Amino acid sequence: MSIVHPFAGLRPPTDMVSKVAAPPYDVVNSGEARAYAQGNPLSFFHISRPEIDMPEGTDEHAPEVYERGRENLARFKRDQILVPDPGPCFYLYRQKMGQHTQTGLVAGASVEEYQKDLIKKHELTRADKEDDRTRHIDLLNANDEPVFLTYRSRPSIDDLVDRLTGAPPAYDFTTDDGIVHTFWVVNEKSAIEALEKEFGNVDALYVADGHHRSAAASRVQESRRKKAGAAHTGLEEYNFFLTVIFPHDQMYIMDYNRVVKDLAGLSKEAFVERISEKFDLSPGGDKKPDAPLSFGMYLDGEWHSLVAKEGSFDPKDPVGSLDVSILQNNLLEPILGIENPRTDKRIDFVGGIRGMEELERRVDSGECAAAFSMFPTRIDQLMAIADAGMIMPPKSTWFEPKLRSGLVIHEF
Repeated sequence: MSIVHPFAGLRPPTDMVSKVAAPPYDVVNSGEARAYAQGNPLSFFHISRPEIDMPEGTDEHAPEVYERGRENLARFKRDQILVPDPGPCFYLYRQKMGQHTQTGLVAGASVEEYQKDLIKKHELTRADKEDDRTRHIDLLNANDEPVFLTYRSRPSIDDLVDRLTGAPPAYDFTTDDGIVHTFWVVNEKSAIEALEKEFGNVDALYVADGHHRSAAASRVQESRRKKAGAAHTGLEEYNFFLTVIFPHDQMYIMDYNRVVKDLAGLSKEAFVERISEKFDLSPGGDKKPDAPLSFGMYLDGEWHSLVAKEGSFDPKDPVGSLDVSILQNNLLEPILGIENPRTDKRIDFVGGIRGMEELERRVDSGECAAAFSMFPTRIDQLMAIADAGMIMPPKSTWFEPKLRSGLVIHEF
């Protein structure tokens, strides 16, 4: 079963929501957040990226930055920029990007189920990023940004969500990137109970995006449970973390491409010769691969097509047969010496939302020596790896559209 928990959300009035809503904290740097929020005292970045209210150059992990986030949340509540709902609710959040539409349930997910791996992960986390989000969440006394979860779709849930989204929404606005955001409040007891019952039949939830936020929520819960001692009941709000839960067949994963800074001292000719050992290489072809096991390579102003040769990977290995693994194991590591793409400064990653033009720009500018375009990882591959208790390579998935922060907060 999967526990979904209704809660009394803290959220903006309808006439303020488009000003409050902001991209997730981790898709921008401090400078970008400052520019985005400039002249807008309602921007949620004042809570999720509070260093923007400090002098430029301030360490974003300094104690006073976390304290400023707490102060800003208190100000948003005092000024009624964020207002609590009167009782426990679920929420439904729909995003429309071009022809793609996805509708998810906004709910508290169970920290205990996360700790028992009933909410499944596929990615390693970094201690420093866990530390950052733990301090942020603990001091706010709230989950301010949701974790992106998925589950194997069920027609009964689809039908229930379709019925509930037939009502007038609380929010309906379009952001500057053209994405339409529509948001419903589900506060009727019968609807809340129906959603709880239907998700009780879901075998497992999967973390799609937000591994550090979910790990931080677990650490906060453990700390507070210990402090509470015998008074802990398991029903406190810190036992649940803010999520948006989408059916797997509505998920949209884009390519997550690679650029490398140099060819490890190889000439172009020697580099191409080495690649040909494990890949069928031909000049030209599509910039974006249109099938698994194929790659685009931009080198010296020209695109090349690469196709993995038979025998260059184990098709029965759910991790080793991923395109990102094939490129890493047969090219990036043995030819370019990039052993750990998580830490090596000679490689960078470019989300597919930026297009092939960004790959060409990075190479043509001389910043990088070569770029590789990828076929997107499939959601069934992600779920199979999580089911097996295995870990995907870093930067395997780029989900779009990104969830907007500030639509609702889960307070403890």
